[in-house]
Amino acid sequence: MLTAKQRELLQFITLRLEADGVSPSFEEMKDALDLKSKSGVHRLISALEERGFIRRLPNRARALEVVRQPGDSVPAPRSKQVAETHAFKADRRPEPANDVVDLPLHGRIAAGVPIEAFEGEATLPVPAALLGPGEHYALEVSGDSMIEAGIFDGDFALVRKTDAARDGEIVVALIRNEEATLKYLRRENGMIRLDPANGAYDPQIYRPAEVQVQGKLAGLLRRYH
Repeated sequence: MLTAKQRELLQFITLRLEADGVSPSFEEMKDALDLKSKSGVHRLISALEERGFIRRLPNRARALEVVRQPGDSVPAPRSKQVAETHAFKADRRPEPANDVVDLPLHGRIAAGVPIEAFEGEATLPVPAALLGPGEHYALEVSGDSMIEAGIFDGDFALVRKTDAARDGEIVVALIRNEEATLKYLRRENGMIRLDPANGAYDPQIYRPAEVQVQGKLAGLLRRYH
């Protein structure tokens, strides 16, 4: 089942593709659905993608394809004109990724000793092409314990929300409901081990009840001064 907003967005994308063969921009979708920010559009698109109603065409910005409509069990057919338009555009050089999503920016997270993860109202503009499906947020990295993984102080960690992770994945771990840290997750002898990527730091070991996964690292943004 689709929500009213998901259904409305799917219809808007379908009409635009049928009209000129080009999917609308995030700004156009935001205005059409009367949303406050483009992060809301990103969440709707991710939900439609996960449910198999649309898909993103690789290596192209603003490239969405409607796979099926509500009630369809097979991909919805496209008109010859729309199909030819997509084929023509696929031969063109990739367009620059101009669509930007405003991710919630939840303060600083430790890449060394755990520190409190601050909640705030700030946002971070992120190119939509850097994000996959799912809901995301951003955290500013503080510390140097993950430098051997290419994560430096002042970087912005792009995090996909999830409460599950496999061993060896870099996660945002909430410790004792108070402090958050960015580390490799490992399970060992019934305990949770949070491993740094810096030989100067020791692993942190906790009981499973003390650690809650709040997301997995999906990408990084770095500013050069």
